[in-house]
Amino acid sequence: MPRKCFYSFHYAEDNWRVAKVKNIGAVEGQPIVSGNEFEAIKAKGDNAVKSWINENMVGRSTVIVLIGANTAGRKWVDYEIEYAWSQKKALLGIHIHKLLDSDENPTAKGKDPFAKWTIGQQKTPMSNFAKVYDPVGADSKSVYASISDNIENWIEEAIRLRG
Repeated sequence: MPRKCFYSFHYAEDNWRVAKVKNIGAVEGQPIVSGNEFEAIKAKGDNAVKSWINENMVGRSTVIVLIGANTAGRKWVDYEIEYAWSQKKALLGIHIHKLLDSDENPTAKGKDPFAKWTIGQQKTPMSNFAKVYDPVGADSKSVYASISDNIENWIEEAIRLRG
């Protein structure tokens, strides 16, 4: 039975790539809302967006940040990381820049979204608990295969690291 995970990503730039990852089927992700649906949620204010995120993380063991060119530092991605950590969920990141978008273009490799976070009084880097994976392959097809072949193991490793 696939793990239940929450996908965090930059919708406007990466929704096509995220749909590809979701279609792998190794993970049961939350429903991905359309751009119009998300805009309707956002129009109700920040608390409505937070409520949607919080409700969709219920029952999820892991938050997977799918990293495109501009994912790191986005307001809602940061909120999802912070909220996931507070809820004791495992975290991991996967670079998706080599997966093609709807126009069959890759994008630039994005920054590590966990790099700015530290944990506890010792200020332990979050990267000790949240690994970021850069799938192997020179083209979209091989990167997709790499994600497909490894995502379940990456999730289990994230859960182990989170302890």
